[in-house]
Parts: sequence; C-alpha cells; structure tokens
Amino acid sequence: MPLLASLVPRPQTKQNGRRALERDMRTMARTVLAVLMALLLVASPCHARPAPQHTAKSTSPKEQKAVVDGVTAIYNFGDSLSDTGNLLREGATTGMLQYTTGPPYGSAIGGATGRCSDGYLMIDFLAKDLNLPLLNPYLDMGADFAHGVNFAVAGATALDAAALAKRGVTVPHTNTSLAVQLQQFKDFMNANTGSSPQEIREKLAHSLVMVGEIGGNDYNYAFSANKPTGNGERSLYNFGRMATGVVEAMALVPDVVRTITSTARELLDMGATRLVIPGNFPLGCVPSYMSAVNETDPALHDANGCLAPLNLFAQMHNVLLQQGIRELRRSYPSATVAYADYFYAYVRMLRDAGEAGFDEGAVFEACCGAGGHGAYNVDVDRMCGAPGTSVCARPEERISWDGVHLTQHAYRVMTDLLYHKGFASPPPVVFPRST
Repeated sequence: MPLLASLVPRPQTKQNGRRALERDMRTMARTVLAVLMALLLVASPCHARPAPQHTAKSTSPKEQKAVVDGVTAIYNFGDSLSDTGNLLREGATTGMLQYTTGPPYGSAIGGATGRCSDGYLMIDFLAKDLNLPLLNPYLDMGADFAHGVNFAVAGATALDAAALAKRGVTVPHTNTSLAVQLQQFKDFMNANTGSSPQEIREKLAHSLVMVGEIGGNDYNYAFSANKPTGNGERSLYNFGRMATGVVEAMALVPDVVRTITSTARELLDMGATRLVIPGNFPLGCVPSYMSAVNETDPALHDANGCLAPLNLFAQMHNVLLQQGIRELRRSYPSATVAYADYFYAYVRMLRDAGEAGFDEGAVFEACCGAGGHGAYNVDVDRMCGAPGTSVCARPEERISWDGVHLTQHAYRVMTDLLYHKGFASPPPVVFPRST
C-alpha cells in the first residue's frame, strides 16, 4: 500500500499544484526505476566479473604464418553490431535504421557499406587480426565466400517475428531472425561443400563461428512498443507504459537465451569446434537508453555514470546466457565455446576512456545526432543521417557513433579487449605475440 500510495498524486491547491505535480513525477520516475532494480536483483543477482583469462601460450614471431591458429574462415550470425551489408541489400529500410545505409555512415572508410558506424565493426577488425579478408554479406551474391560468410542483418532478432507477435512485440526492420540466418548457413554449406556432413565438419574444424551478439533487438522492440507518448512528458500514463515495457522485455529473456544456445548446439552438432557467443552491452551506459529514461537522480547511477537498473537488466540476460554456455561446454567438451563479455569490455573502455584516446567528457554523447534529452545528442525521431542531424568534428574521440552503435575507434578498442586482453573466455583464438 505505501508504494501504491506514493504513485497517487495528493490533492493540491492551485497555487502549489504545478510544483507538486513536478515533484510527484520525479518521485514516480525514481520509483519505477527502483522497482525495476529490485525485480532484477531478485531475478538475477549481479556477479562480479572474474579477472580476464590471459592466453596460455602463443607462438613466437618466427613461427607466425599467414593462417592464425588454424582459422581459415569465419561464419557470423547477428544484428547491426556486425552486419556488413545484408540489410542494405534487403532494401526498404524504415524506422530508426532507415538512414544507416547512406552517409554519414561509413564516412571513415570512404562511404556507406551497410555498416552501422562511421567505419569498421568488431567483426571486421577480428577478420583483419586473423589475416582474413573482410567478411562479405550473405546477400552479396557475387562475392567471394572462400573465407567465410556474414549472415548478420541489422535489426534482426533472436526470436522470429511470429513468436514476438504473440507477445505483442512488432519487428519493424527485418524478418531475418536467428533461425532464418541458421537456415541460410545450412543452405550455404550444403551448396558449397558437396552437401556431405563429413565435408561440412572438415570445413568447420578450421572455422570460427560467431553466434551473435543477437537478442538485444528483441528487448529493444519490447521497450519501444511501450515508449512514452507525446513529447515524453512525465505522467502516470507514460510511467505505466515504461513499466509495461520493462516487464515484457524481462519475460522474453529465457526464450531469447534458449534460442541462442539452441542455435549454438545445432552448429556444434554440425561440426563447429570454436564458437564465440557474446553477451549484451551495458544498456544503462548506451546514450539512446539514457536519453529515453532521462533520469538525473545520482542514486540511480553507478560509479561509471551509467543507469544501474538498465545494466542489471542486461546482466539478467548475460547471467542466463553464461549458464547456457556452461551447459554447452559440458555437452561438447572437445569444442571451445567462448563467452565474449561485451558488458565488462564496454565498462573497461569507459573507465579507461582517456587512455584509449576518447574524450572523457563525452563518453555518453553520440557523435552523430540532433540533440534530444540531456547531453546525449540522441533524438529517436531524428537519428543520425536524418535532416537536421550533424556529425561531431572528431569521431575518433567518441565511443558512441549514433547513440546506439559505436564508432570505428570504439569497435577497435572492444576487439582488442575481447580477443587480445582476455574478455572473451576461454580464448577462441591464440594470437602470435606482438613484437
């Protein structure tokens, strides 16, 4: 009763009505986020991250060859964090992603390619580090796929559109869910390896398979379906919508995680020997989320300045995902199933922002955008590339490119943290020691 009572505005005199309403709205904002924090603490206790595992051994520079640790191909599944041009080729891009296939996207690499950044992504830097060509998108029918294929599509979900529709969640961008990408992979392997299961196993024995990041859009769409109406004003109705979005997103987590681990299991059954399964970014550190909530109460922010309740939601996904990965490791002891800790790699990047070359005063500010709430430079109705948006003078000093996706420089830093500094564990690849 005390909680419910706190959500009901008390009668006020006309003289004090407006001031009291503003005070009540601030109280409700804190209450909604505090309830979210309490729910997440019960559902998924936050565990401290163990110290990164360092590579046990490396080859000497003299032994270095063109092929790094036996990896001759990469097969990638995912969404806009790793799409290198599939959504561009699907066409009819709408909503928040409608401007990602044109300038200023790709401005650091000579033009837009369908990558949701100013330049290259983590999957690009990983391929370069493995001395492999950049991965071509699956829908680029004339491309060379000798060293792997990228099936990721910006806007893709882990669950398919029908499953999400049953929960009242609409998929606005693409129907190429994880299941569709997996089927495309099977079709590709059957068409290019003589369709023999043994030939497929031999090919996968020398390949790195990336299962995600994916699943973030399932939650994004649940949140978006219940985003505040009007100008986002603080009202009982809007807070009710936000709370509904949180509850619906939380309900999706077990099914999203199950879909990811089931896909990984199928790939392992086909012969994959090295899988990387990434977790979620810390959502409370992402400018688009911070702008949408627009909460200034210091009590709801962690030591890094991020919104703690949203980070706890991301950790709920990550903890369940790691449980599923442990089960996979027990079932396939001869395979390497690595967890790529996007959450703590991102947090480390924030903490070491100045040392990594970022502007420490703008770690939560998108480089490309059109204002919006607070200092985030994010307006979800006018995303990067839309009329009225602009690009910062030095993108290489920003972590966030458009409020959702990272800059090329941030993706380079993340790649180093994950695959060279132990944030992907166990190490999926043993890189030669640098001189």
